[in-house]
Amino acid sequence: MTAQATTAEHTSGVLGRIQANLPQMSTAMAKIAALLLENPTAPLELSITELAENAGTSAATVTRFCRLIGYAGYVPFRVAVAADLGRGDAQASWREDIGRSFNPDDPPNEVMRTLLNAHSMSLQTTAGLVDLIQIGRIAQAISVCRHLDIYGVGGSALMASEMQARLYRIGINTHFWAEVHGGLTSAAVQSGESVAIGISNTGRTEETIQMLSQAKSSGAYTIALTNSADSPLARIADEHIVTASPEHYLQPDDLSAKHSQLFVLDLLYLLIAQLNFSRTATKLAASAIAVSPHRRAVRASRTGAIVSSMRAAPNLKGSEK
Repeated sequence: MTAQATTAEHTSGVLGRIQANLPQMSTAMAKIAALLLENPTAPLELSITELAENAGTSAATVTRFCRLIGYAGYVPFRVAVAADLGRGDAQASWREDIGRSFNPDDPPNEVMRTLLNAHSMSLQTTAGLVDLIQIGRIAQAISVCRHLDIYGVGGSALMASEMQARLYRIGINTHFWAEVHGGLTSAAVQSGESVAIGISNTGRTEETIQMLSQAKSSGAYTIALTNSADSPLARIADEHIVTASPEHYLQPDDLSAKHSQLFVLDLLYLLIAQLNFSRTATKLAASAIAVSPHRRAVRASRTGAIVSSMRAAPNLKGSEK
């Protein structure tokens, strides 16, 4: 191990290692050091090539720089930068990701009460925002459409998948897309007889925006489900439905926001089912019949086990005589 590396290992933090090793750095490495001392979080935002370009040097020099200050390469170096950031500002990180409604030392009953209030408020606020005339108009369009696409990425893909499964079961030709290439391909073959729904809590998910935009260009009737009426997704859609989420809780992936989305999607599903009552009843009955043998098999297995255990048990009446 080099003397420089040994020195680096005993220096506290990434910035400390950089400063301790400045005298041993070449001109090119000094450029990297200057960049990092000015912007310590740059490695979290830039690839090794991008960092090299910003410092006016090469990726190979960045690798040598990392080794000089005691890291095997750029990846371990980035991990160390992230660790330093976490140690230095843990409270800020908590506030950013979890929110101000919860504290790290809150007792379980306080966490549960605050959580319940947040979810209840989210649902109540969403119900207050719902325009039933608009929801009815959208349900009518879906009930008679040739094809329905639902787009959602990440957590919103779960919402899209759930809605697709429900509508497909009652006879609506529905597909959901969580992958942008497949979604764009489907959106490109939409028509004026199609409907497309884009789901994004923030309304700023680029892939969802692209898929819904393509569907609209193809002539589909487009709907955005988001918590921001001013978001890019809402602006490109023919209709937008706004769902609520608490302002201070669970950033960036708020489960109460998903509950609000499910509430609206469930409402849409029920209204569509009502509009197609005869078809809905027939399709639900058919699907129930299709899966019933599996359910019977489970019940039969349990019944058989009970009968077997009864046969193996002593004859209680005989023993009483």
